Amino acid sequence: MATVPQVRRVAVIGAGPAGAIATDALAKEQAFDVVRVFDRKPIIGGTWVYTPHLPAAISSLPLLLAGKADVAVPVPEQFPTETPKSEQVNSHQLRFSDSAQHEHLHSNIHPDIMGYTQEPLPWTFSGRSVQRYGLDAPFRHREVIRTWIEDIFTRGGSDKHLSLNTTVERAEKVDGEWVLTLRKDGQEDKDYWWQERFDGLVVASGHYNVPWIPETEGLIEFDKRWPGRIQHSKHFRNGEKYKGKKVIVVGGSVSAHEIVHEILPFAQKPLISSIRGDPIPSFGWTPFIHPHIVIKKQISSLCPTTGTVFFTDGSKVKDVDHIIFATGYTFSFPFLPVVQERVEKAYRRLPGVYQHTFDILDPTLTFVGMLGGGFTFKVYEWQAVAVARHLAGRAQPLPPVADQQRWEAKRAAAKKGGKDYYSIAPDYRDFFEFLRKIAGDPKEGTTGRMLPAFCDEWLTVWKGMVAHKLRGFEKERERAEEEVKQEPLRARL
Repeated sequence: MATVPQVRRVAVIGAGPAGAIATDALAKEQAFDVVRVFDRKPIIGGTWVYTPHLPAAISSLPLLLAGKADVAVPVPEQFPTETPKSEQVNSHQLRFSDSAQHEHLHSNIHPDIMGYTQEPLPWTFSGRSVQRYGLDAPFRHREVIRTWIEDIFTRGGSDKHLSLNTTVERAEKVDGEWVLTLRKDGQEDKDYWWQERFDGLVVASGHYNVPWIPETEGLIEFDKRWPGRIQHSKHFRNGEKYKGKKVIVVGGSVSAHEIVHEILPFAQKPLISSIRGDPIPSFGWTPFIHPHIVIKKQISSLCPTTGTVFFTDGSKVKDVDHIIFATGYTFSFPFLPVVQERVEKAYRRLPGVYQHTFDILDPTLTFVGMLGGGFTFKVYEWQAVAVARHLAGRAQPLPPVADQQRWEAKRAAAKKGGKDYYSIAPDYRDFFEFLRKIAGDPKEGTTGRMLPAFCDEWLTVWKGMVAHKLRGFEKERERAEEEVKQEPLRARL
């Protein structure tokens, strides 16, 4: 069985929802001498920190497509030290430190299956959500979510473990210890560098940092000839920017249909939705069925000379103002060389990690939040408690390394790469119960978190939440269809 060396000092990378619950779970175990949390943003919230002040753009499309855009930066030879700020080290675009948040972003998960066991999400409504989905709208504005994350740190006292404005530039194992090279973004024109040592590492840095855009014939040349037309959903901020513009939105998942409906009131009609195969199964085609949306197949090529966009069904569109790729993100860990090397050899997945949580070859390296497929954020809590007990030496032992590797090989063969590999759908119960079994009950006399058994009611809430969202799309479509019917009458008046 895989055993864990004695862990007394733990570092957590990230102060978003995954980092918040991981820190709380570690603190409540009362088993560690040191728990430290590092986040490169100036405030708590991770990807839920809204960054409208940072100009949104892709720093280099060729490097992004090659998987070489997010790279480790040079570090000083001696510590502690100060260095002048530079574009290479401090640019938010080169470092992908801006957030994938837009002005009107709301959660798309019901609070009952999104909040943590001891920290339920507040039932705070926004006018926009009520207008679109009714008085029982279950979706929360982005700032409600960010504040909730912050409250987990402050109410539990975990903020004393936190160092903000601090980037983990390197995390390497040296003589059995995790050596973290840290850089604090100074107030003036200097960065301050130092190192700290730990026995265990929890990576909760998220996977909504580096955009993924599919390689497409003529894409790079098109971007050079028509700068600003190629965009990614990470950089979407509001629909008003696209007023009167001819827009193509690429993708069939949540971010795609969300952006489509944010842009619809402003963009030139019809808006074009390019979908490679079928949309995400839980929502299906409903978000894209609308009198002002034209559905196209995958983009096959782009002509940089004329600006024409061609699709695999043989059709084409001219004079496009913007192509927004709502095609997801890729894993990137430039600060963690032992993992980044694996990621670069895989296809959009995090290899060498058992059950999306435990590093197969190093039991002191763990991950929280590197998965998808639903029950965000609740599943993070199950990961966090399992990780905390694992590092404390109180969890059930993991299977032998060979068994973990067989699990990974089987999953890689079945799921390939991308979202399917790290999605826990539809096997929610199995994943939650696996983590609960690993974690076990808290040690008597400690404040360790207790994980309840998976509840079938959560699945009912999940289905109801999807139905709620779909009704919103249907109402929008019905209103638009009625307006279309009225247009000939208005034209005659």
